[in-house]
Amino acid sequence: MIAPQKKPFFRTLYFRVLVGIVAGIVMGFFWPHSAEVMKPFGDGFIKLVRMMVAPIIFLSVVIGIASVGDLRKLGRIGIKALIYFEVVSTLALLIGLVVASVVQPGRGMNIDARSLDTKSIQQYTSKTESLGAVDFLLNIIPDTFVGAFSKGEILQVLLLAILVGMALVMMPEENRLLQGAQSLNKLCFKLIAFIMEAAPLGAFGAMAFTVGKYGVATLVSLGKLLLCVYLTGFGFVVIVLGTICMVNGVNLWRLIVYLKEELLIVLATSSSESALPPLLKKMEELGCSRVVSGLVIPAGYSFNLDGTSIYLTVATLFIAQATNTHLTLGQEVFILFVLMLNSKGAATVTGGGFITLAGTLSTLGTPPVAGITLLLGVDRFMSEMRSLTNLVGNSVAAIVVARWEGEFDVEQAKLVLSGSPDRAR
Repeated sequence: MIAPQKKPFFRTLYFRVLVGIVAGIVMGFFWPHSAEVMKPFGDGFIKLVRMMVAPIIFLSVVIGIASVGDLRKLGRIGIKALIYFEVVSTLALLIGLVVASVVQPGRGMNIDARSLDTKSIQQYTSKTESLGAVDFLLNIIPDTFVGAFSKGEILQVLLLAILVGMALVMMPEENRLLQGAQSLNKLCFKLIAFIMEAAPLGAFGAMAFTVGKYGVATLVSLGKLLLCVYLTGFGFVVIVLGTICMVNGVNLWRLIVYLKEELLIVLATSSSESALPPLLKKMEELGCSRVVSGLVIPAGYSFNLDGTSIYLTVATLFIAQATNTHLTLGQEVFILFVLMLNSKGAATVTGGGFITLAGTLSTLGTPPVAGITLLLGVDRFMSEMRSLTNLVGNSVAAIVVARWEGEFDVEQAKLVLSGSPDRAR
């Protein structure tokens, strides 16, 4: 088999997205008012991708389960994935708490909480009551079959896919249904390939808006907080996820290079969901079985939010330090416990990071909930770190669970990550 010719670098999607990001930053810096008008390009691209997320997750999981035909294996994968998610995301919370306690990014700001304007955060504080565990579990069950797709709720779609996949396992005579699902899946990935051609324009619009609206002034004033969040996220990826990769026979740096296009799209759009469909395909090409990647990655978008976990603990302690709110060791441990629950409960809610933070502060009583107004100007920049860390974390989770299940092709992964022309199956 003759290997396909490699595209020139300047024609790759990676290069074009990079050009879009740079152009967006330049426009946002020099022509901020015009740059803010570019927002629809970024929003439009994200909506196009989200349009395809639900059908791709549904079809990938259904095909994976029906092809394997072992329901016990399905339960085993789910349990292993949840154990991994809980251990690693709790570790991320703990690391964020320790770093924020040592660095103290909010110290010396001396903010009077009574002087903060709470009108700008009402959209987040009004939703804090929806963070309960019971509400979260009930929200996984859609009102109607079609409703899960129309709302784009990942966990609802995942539940339906598991049920349909299980039903197909019990109907081996209906093979044509599985063949139809496989054909539809190919169609969906072809559509995603078309949509990804618009990624450079989406990256340009999103980055131009972010830099134009928030500018560099907010970055300077809250630079210590941003630096703390970014360095903690970077350290978590390199040390924790790097160690996990090494134990499982994968080179973290090569994995990041392999996912460079998805990471750039996430960097520009501040949304890890925008890279979910191509990530599913790439992890399968890397050597993870379809059933494992199809279950672990979508579930990880709600339960394995390493970057969000780091952000939540750092942000909570930042607000306490900025408003001179003293926290005892017991209160800090309680923060950790509350966030272990709340970070999952708000996973599928729009603006989940802020809503979770507001809910956590309300539960604690101190620091003041109004303190989240201090983060409004830089939250967009911090969301880039959250999304990047979340994406890498979920990629590693798929590898680990697949390896535990004996569903990870190590030799295939080495070929793919080495950039070998013989990597195609």
